[in-house]
Amino acid sequence: MEDEANIAQALATGLEAEGFDVDVVADGNDGLWRARETAYAAIILDILLPGMNGFKMCRTLREEGVWTPILMLTAKDGELDEAEALDTGADDFLSKPFSFVVLVARLRALLRRGSTPRPTVLTVGTLTLDPASRECHRGDAAVELTAREYSLLELLMRRSDAIVAKTVLLDEVWGPDFSGDPNIVEVYIGYLRKKIDMAFGLQTILTVRGAGYRLIANPTSTDSGNADSGRAAPVVE
Repeated sequence: MEDEANIAQALATGLEAEGFDVDVVADGNDGLWRARETAYAAIILDILLPGMNGFKMCRTLREEGVWTPILMLTAKDGELDEAEALDTGADDFLSKPFSFVVLVARLRALLRRGSTPRPTVLTVGTLTLDPASRECHRGDAAVELTAREYSLLELLMRRSDAIVAKTVLLDEVWGPDFSGDPNIVEVYIGYLRKKIDMAFGLQTILTVRGAGYRLIANPTSTDSGNADSGRAAPVVE
C-alpha cells in the first residue's frame, strides 16, 4: 500500500517477478478493509496514504488482533517515523529511497517469521510488556524503553527460557541488511539489563557463552546496593 501510484505499480511488478501475488491499494481506508478481510502473508505499508495514514492503519489492525507481518516504508532519515512505526505495531521498517533487493530480503524475513498471534500482554516472571500500548513494567514500576530496546526485549520475552542466538537478534531486531558492528547487540543487552534487572537488584537476562542470550522468569537476586556497579554480566557455561 504505497502513496505514489507509479512507485506502487513498480513495486508490484517487481514483487510479481519474484513470485509474489500482489494487491495494490492506494487508500488507507480501503487498505484497512482489505487487511481485515484477506489473509495476506505480509503487508508493505506506506505512511502517507489518503483517507487513513499508515500509522493509524497499523495501530487499528493490531488493536483488532490482526497480526499480519507489516513492513512500513518511512521517510529518509526519519528516525521519528521509524520509532512510531514500531510503536504502532509494525514488524519492520525501511527508509526511502530503498533498494528493491533489500526490500525483498526484509519481506522474506517477515514471511519466515509468520503471523503468529500475539498475546495482549507478555509476562515473564514480574516483567510485563504490552504490545498494544508498548508499555513495560517490572512489577508495579514502569520501565521506559527506546524503540530498539523494546523490540529486543519483546523478542527475548516471546522466546523466554530459550537461548536466542546473537545472529537471530541482529536479523530480527536490526534487520538482515544491517552492516554495522555486531557488538551493538551486547550494547543494547547492557541497556536492557540496567533498566529491567540492575535497577531492581535482579538478573534475568543471561549470557550463554558461545550461544546467545536467555531471559528467565525466576531470577537470581543480586545485592541491590551493587545494582549500578557495572558488575560483569551473568554467564551460563
